[in-house]
Amino acid sequence: MSKTLHLNLKKKWFDMILSGEKTEEYREIKSHWINHFVDFYCGRKPNDGNNLQWLLCDIKDDPDRVFSKMLLKGIDTITFSNGYAKDRPQFEIELKGIEIKEGNPKWGAEPGKKYFVLSLGEILLPF
Repeated sequence: MSKTLHLNLKKKWFDMILSGEKTEEYREIKSHWINHFVDFYCGRKPNDGNNLQWLLCDIKDDPDRVFSKMLLKGIDTITFSNGYAKDRPQFEIELKGIEIKEGNPKWGAEPGKKYFVLSLGEILLPF
């Protein structure tokens, strides 16, 4: 079963992704996004007890090792919106994968900071 993630973007990033210039989107490694992206970690759901805190600590220490322990939710598309109005611009795009790594500062990432990096593919459906 496919899932679509819905994200709102500032106009600058929305336009850069829509034009094909920006091919990644970043989300901070925080409990909110872990719960969106991670289905299981070490056999438990990420919000079970202290498991979420262990994951946050482990990601900072060794993101490559931690990522191999995650079972990601089946998200395969993203609907990006610009704004909150009923008639806001939107489009749907393929999600090729999610990694934990540093992002590109030209695309809004802080230098040296690790993020959930959403690798973007083809635009599937402009609204």
